[in-house]
Amino acid sequence: MKMQYEKQYSNCLGREMEFKIYGHAGKAMLYIPCQNGRFFDFENFGMAETLAPWIEAGKLQVFSVDTLDAETWSSGHWDCRERISRHEQWFHYLIDEVVPQMISRAQETNREEEPKLMVFGCSMGAMHAGNLFFRHPDLFDMVLALSGVYNASFSFGDYMDELVYQNSPVHYLSNLPKEHEYRALYKRSKMVFCVGQGAWEDELLAGTRELDTVLARQDIAAWVDYWGYDVNHDWYWWRRQVEYFMPFFLQ
Repeated sequence: MKMQYEKQYSNCLGREMEFKIYGHAGKAMLYIPCQNGRFFDFENFGMAETLAPWIEAGKLQVFSVDTLDAETWSSGHWDCRERISRHEQWFHYLIDEVVPQMISRAQETNREEEPKLMVFGCSMGAMHAGNLFFRHPDLFDMVLALSGVYNASFSFGDYMDELVYQNSPVHYLSNLPKEHEYRALYKRSKMVFCVGQGAWEDELLAGTRELDTVLARQDIAAWVDYWGYDVNHDWYWWRRQVEYFMPFFLQ
């Protein structure tokens, strides 16, 4: 498997950021690690091995990035406005700095003029993945989100401002106008939201059901899948879910 390590200065964040690329061609996937995670978690927790059949076949190229959760969603030191402002800088780091590189590589390796991307994450990474997709279906046409919560209140409590709102999918999707241009893009996309019902999944199960309700009310079609009571909040199950869902995305 071809691998490439990158360390680049981010103008959006004012610091150097690291990421790693797996594969030589195929659908470009942005991988968001779990809470406070690092780019190397994709490899260290066995997800690179799980996705190896698609990566080595040239069907998938993965960009695994660093989170900034310790300064944002899980910070115990900054106030809410500072946290969500820093998150928005990280969001724009991905959209304005990482995504253009993904598109450029896809154009070069796949000979696509206007490639669309896939985004994938587990746990808090699933929340970020869903948020990236729903805010930018112009860039992403596939999302795989495993064991996520999609309501910003789990981290920000009762605090709400315009930045928290635009990073809380159940809030902004609930108010999506009937004539909004994103509806057509959502229809042409593939979405999977999955959660188990076993240990440590209670909050994530409730969060996925909340998103499921909002999507159904807004007539946004997605595959929302609830796995069994033996399915825990754990890498073992996320790897099994990836094996199960990837043929749906990359037939």
